Amino acid sequence: MVAAPAASASGWDLPWSGHQQGRAVPFTEASVTAGADGSYTVEWKARGVRKVEIRAGGKVVARGGAEGRAVVTGLPAADRQWFDLTPDRAHGLHLADRLVKLEGAVNFRDAGGYRTATGQWVKTGEVYRSDALDKLTPADLAKLRRLHVRTVFDLRTESERTKGADQVPAGAAYHVADVFAGSSALQVLPKTPEEAVQFMRDAEKAMVAGAGGKTAYTEVFEGVQQDHDRAVVFHCTAGKDRTGWASATLLTALGVPWETVMADHLASNGLAADAGA
Repeated sequence: MVAAPAASASGWDLPWSGHQQGRAVPFTEASVTAGADGSYTVEWKARGVRKVEIRAGGKVVARGGAEGRAVVTGLPAADRQWFDLTPDRAHGLHLADRLVKLEGAVNFRDAGGYRTATGQWVKTGEVYRSDALDKLTPADLAKLRRLHVRTVFDLRTESERTKGADQVPAGAAYHVADVFAGSSALQVLPKTPEEAVQFMRDAEKAMVAGAGGKTAYTEVFEGVQQDHDRAVVFHCTAGKDRTGWASATLLTALGVPWETVMADHLASNGLAADAGA
């Protein structure tokens, strides 16, 4: 990770892609969305600039003003297609579609690429969140290795890990960070709708306040903080609750607005629905 201003909520020295070396980032909004047809839609809004240049693979693929939308086609296949958004003044952004498409996982996403309340941007390509990794294919593993994924935190229970052991890229460090370790919240399965509601409430409380959760999330966040040269992945089974809490906590500590954090959290529902889960 590149050294950057510490997040005030935590004191962590975590990565940013903006406001480095005293240079402001004029972008208030920016995103890259991959289309099913191989196209990419790049959208942005920037304050106090007249021109924005979009580059991919070292070539200019679009130009626009302070606010714009460009649909880029004809780019060669890539593990992740990166775009550099460069304004005529101040610091630019390095972004890709947040979703990383894999054959064996439907919710593998970049945890970064969001603007904070102070105008900084959380760096991309450093931390990923995902659903279970037990169905990753050899092609998936090769892609993750090329994306420099070298550390994996598994938030699942022992029974989940036994039923579907993680497939991790060659050379990656694998860590068990069982959020429900030592908890009784999942021992009795619900038999009625009312019991199911209470079951979820108890599980969510244990996830956030239980000793196992505190230990697991501490290990994940310390791993993110300390890993300066490689990408980190944390995941559970669906990539929604346990993973969602880890991502929400991390983004909140970095100063990302709550509305953005919530939208990121709820994005898992759409991905699961698209996959037919």
